[in-house]
Amino acid sequence: MLAGIVSDISQQVLRTDVAGMPLEWIDYREAVRLYHADQVAYQTGTLLYTVFGGYSSYDGTRSKVGVNSIIATHGTSQGLSRDRDKYVPPLNNRTLFKRDANLCLYCAMRYPTRDLTRDHITPISRGGGDTWNNVATACRRCNNYKGGRTPEQAAMQLIAVPFTPTYAEYIYLKGRRVLTDQMQYLLAHIPRSSPLHARLSDHLADGAEIVDVHFHE
Repeated sequence: MLAGIVSDISQQVLRTDVAGMPLEWIDYREAVRLYHADQVAYQTGTLLYTVFGGYSSYDGTRSKVGVNSIIATHGTSQGLSRDRDKYVPPLNNRTLFKRDANLCLYCAMRYPTRDLTRDHITPISRGGGDTWNNVATACRRCNNYKGGRTPEQAAMQLIAVPFTPTYAEYIYLKGRRVLTDQMQYLLAHIPRSSPLHARLSDHLADGAEIVDVHFHE
C-alpha cells in the first residue's frame, strides 16, 4: 500500500552514491529494497510516498518505509568518479531529442517525437560518425531536404552546437519526469557552460513543480 504526495507511483527516485554523485533513476520497489537492506546512507529532497508493509505478530504495529525523491546509498563509484570527464553516454534518439528540446536544429521548430529524426551533420557516407557531436535532431522535411549533403552544401545552418552530455546530463535526459528538487540537485552537477544548465535554470526560475522532459505527441 502506498501513501504520499505523489499519486503516480511511477515517479522515479534519484539515487546517488554516498559522496553525492548522481547514479541512476530507480522505481519505488528498488528504493524500498535499498531501505530494507540498510543500503541508504541518507536521504534528501521531499517525501514522495510511504510504503506500508505487513503487521508485526509481536506488537501489531505495521511496517512502513518513507521514500524520498533523492536517496544516497553506501559505497562510492570510484571508477565513475575517476573517468566521468571521459564518459560518453550511449546515443539513442530518445535522449538525443531531449538534448535538443524536441527542436529541429535546422528550422528551429518544435515537433512531437514521432516527427523527428536523427540527422548526421557530416553524413556517414562522407566519413561522419554516429556520435553525439555529429548528430542533430531534425524534422523529416529538413532531413529529407539535406539528404546526403553537409549543412554547408545544403545551405542550411544549425541553430545550436551539438554536444556530448556529461553523466549528470545524461541522467537528467533519461528521466521520465524530474521534480524540482531533483532538478536542482542535478543542476549542481551540470557545467554552467552547458546549454542544459541554462534550460534547467529557466525552468526553475519559472517555478515549475514538475518538469516533463517528454514533449507530448
